[in-house]
Amino acid sequence: MDKATFAAGCFWEVEHTFRQIEGVAKTQVGYIGGTVDHATYEQVCSGQTGHTEAVEIEYDPDKVTFTKLLGVFWGLHDPTTKDRQGPDVGSQYRSAIFPHSDSQKTQAIASKKALDESGRFGDPIVTQIKPAATFWSAETYHQQYFEKMGRR
Repeated sequence: MDKATFAAGCFWEVEHTFRQIEGVAKTQVGYIGGTVDHATYEQVCSGQTGHTEAVEIEYDPDKVTFTKLLGVFWGLHDPTTKDRQGPDVGSQYRSAIFPHSDSQKTQAIASKKALDESGRFGDPIVTQIKPAATFWSAETYHQQYFEKMGRR
């Protein structure tokens, strides 16, 4: 299994979407990129910890490629809005890719560049690409939230 970590706004829908992909074995929502160990939802929402809401994915590379996961990521949100997705505003909702390997980093950079040059979004892509750091799992009630709420 390989890992991939993406941030594209509120993590509930991001997790739900990735869970539907064949080859994705496990997902968990949480926080990455900040300065506080074991950050809580309340701390992250304050915007003071530097974390972003993200989804960590375990996937079988024989069934789904990282390139396919990147395609899903780009289609999930507007990567041209800095620190905002829809009604959610703050650095904790920034668009980011956290590669777990040099290969993922290379693919993420190339994918971002190609998409930016395509003009698909009309504005420059502001998605950050930073190496995967410690991922702090979010509280249990956030995990698979849409499924718990009966949303499919």
